[in-house]
Amino acid sequence: MNQIWIMTSAFDQLNLDQTIEKAKEAGVQGLDVCVFRKDGTRDDFVATHMDYEHFYPDTAKEILDKFNAAQLRLSIGAFENLIGGDQGHRVKNQNHLLRLIRMAYLLGGDENDVKVGTFVGYNHELGNQENGFEKNLEEYQRVFSPIIKYAEDLGVTVLYENCPMEGWRSSGYGTTFNNLTGVLAARKIMYELIPSPNHGEIYDPSHDIWQNTDPVSVIEHTDMSRLKRIHVKSTRNLPDPFWGNMYPMQRVKPEWAAKAGIPYSTNEWDRHHYEATLPGFGLGDSMDWRKFVEVLHKKGFTGPFEIENEAKLSKQTGKMGAIMQGIKAAVQNLAPMLYPLTDEGFVYPKAEVRPLKDLNRKDIPVVRMEELVGSSK
Repeated sequence: MNQIWIMTSAFDQLNLDQTIEKAKEAGVQGLDVCVFRKDGTRDDFVATHMDYEHFYPDTAKEILDKFNAAQLRLSIGAFENLIGGDQGHRVKNQNHLLRLIRMAYLLGGDENDVKVGTFVGYNHELGNQENGFEKNLEEYQRVFSPIIKYAEDLGVTVLYENCPMEGWRSSGYGTTFNNLTGVLAARKIMYELIPSPNHGEIYDPSHDIWQNTDPVSVIEHTDMSRLKRIHVKSTRNLPDPFWGNMYPMQRVKPEWAAKAGIPYSTNEWDRHHYEATLPGFGLGDSMDWRKFVEVLHKKGFTGPFEIENEAKLSKQTGKMGAIMQGIKAAVQNLAPMLYPLTDEGFVYPKAEVRPLKDLNRKDIPVVRMEELVGSSK
């Protein structure tokens, strides 16, 4: 039976204990805990709800006890560019992912279904060359082979999220594809390049909707052994007669746009014509959630549905009341599709929440990429 979780980026203004209280208020069964670098470059929908710099076996035990007391499950993650962008930050992002893998190990790893979420990112210096996409896949293989081997040795699974990160560079550039895992074709090749069972994916249908791709069809072609999480986030597509809906809106001189009477890109995130939404809250979206859930069940998906609240009418208001309204609406919208019918309505049976096991994991040192690469030579 599928659970409903919340991704904790919605509660960046709260600490972990306060976030757990919000999860209990919303009636969900787990949290995907964001553990972003405190010195990272992102300032959008990020949070750091665990102290990754001081994480030891005792810390892990405290976290497990805290979540068991609340009858919640968990995963952890941070989503950055690991193969492109500024070289210094790139290496820091790689080393941070290794920290998270160690943390997941101490929390029980795959034995507790504690996965580690990440992006791959994209290297535009390679991408601008002929066969640039292929070269990015090769760079992915070079960077992630030791990372996934490290995770596999520790019994931890790394999950890639499929957001193209369309606003992740200046709107003066032509392309908005900034994360290699943004298309299913890349994800399928990645599993061939690194044939380990210890990496898979978090699928967010909203990113395919605005690309005019049917999420149901994507799931029909997905290797279900790789699919571990679903992000609950949607999109209301907004047709545009001036720029079309295949390519990003471009940045042009404001005076040209004014004279021509056309819209133009004014920031990195306004280039595609959609509005971020949550199912069941506000203006509706451009997706058939019942059909989507049905194909997932038909293909045997039993993982959690994680509410990632970036909705314009909810998280983007900055108001906690609206944030919680959006989350609760999404829970109620999904409930009849995921939960059994009881006298109280469609409710997840609390007895089905399995406690996280305290596996008494021994401490292991924090490792860095230079050590992993060096040891593989």
